[in-house]
Amino acid sequence: MKAWIPNFVTLLNLFCGCAALICILDLRFIPAFWFLFAAGWFDFADGLVARALNVSSEHGKELDSLADMVSFGVVPAVIYYVLLLSANFLAPAAPPDPDAYAPLAPFTVTWSWYAAPALLLALFSALRLAKFNLDTRQTDNFLGVATPTSTVYATGLMLIVATNEAWAPYVLSPLVLYPSILLFSYLLVSEHPMFSFKLKGFGWAGNETRYIFAAAAIVLFLLLWTSAFPFIVLVYLLLNLVSPPRSHSTV
Repeated sequence: MKAWIPNFVTLLNLFCGCAALICILDLRFIPAFWFLFAAGWFDFADGLVARALNVSSEHGKELDSLADMVSFGVVPAVIYYVLLLSANFLAPAAPPDPDAYAPLAPFTVTWSWYAAPALLLALFSALRLAKFNLDTRQTDNFLGVATPTSTVYATGLMLIVATNEAWAPYVLSPLVLYPSILLFSYLLVSEHPMFSFKLKGFGWAGNETRYIFAAAAIVLFLLLWTSAFPFIVLVYLLLNLVSPPRSHSTV
């Protein structure tokens, strides 16, 4: 029974991902953000709980990937899909329904070939998770972008639409959304080294890039508040391009 405790935490990740998906389809972007925030926390916590209880199983690893596929694979793809659909429904003023958080005129989410390229992200997220499960090189750092990082970027675009009416039209532009989908689809399965957020002690040596990123993220968050997340992810990508991790564990 002890082994099922971290699995239960993983299932909470999956529950929050499903709830976020429903909120996104209902254009309730702020609740969707909080469900995704909770999903990310549960995704982090299940590993902590497993290590604290000294339990591990192949069943738990597979369950974790299945939960991540929903929360950090399907959900960001649907975010892009809804944003592409909604580009033609931008309201000139805040909607009368006080419970409708996104500054969008009401519309029905339906099938659209115009928005369909967004689903590429779900396909490449699946490839990413399958690759990560088998790749023993990614124990200390990553090769390619992790699915939660891709999700933070997509969620950040969604938050800008929900909270920043001045920037929303720019975010909803296909010149932003289509390149973002293609970029992250590629990065999810690329071999480019990316640093993880595991600190090697608390000293500067070996953690230089992580501390620089943390400082930049804090500054961006203080300056831009809810609009900061896409820029924080872009800083992360830039740092990895300029100063990629030097080596990977081959255990």
